[in-house]
Amino acid sequence: MKNRLKVLREARQWSQGKLAKALSVSRQTVISIEKKRYNPSLELAFSIATLFDCPIRKKKETMPDETYADD
Repeated sequence: MKNRLKVLREARQWSQGKLAKALSVSRQTVISIEKKRYNPSLELAFSIATLFDCPIRKKKETMPDETYADD
């Protein structure tokens, strides 16, 4: 998963603290997400997407074709 949080934050000239306050999380959470040590919850990911007006892309998963024999 690509993480562009730092780039988006810096484009707005926001500090990690300001972003944390806007998302109602700790500054440490923002730092951990930016350093890829923590994956945000789905709720937080949607909050980030909404704040920066960025869509969340659905990850395509390819499933192998499997044929099942009738019992």
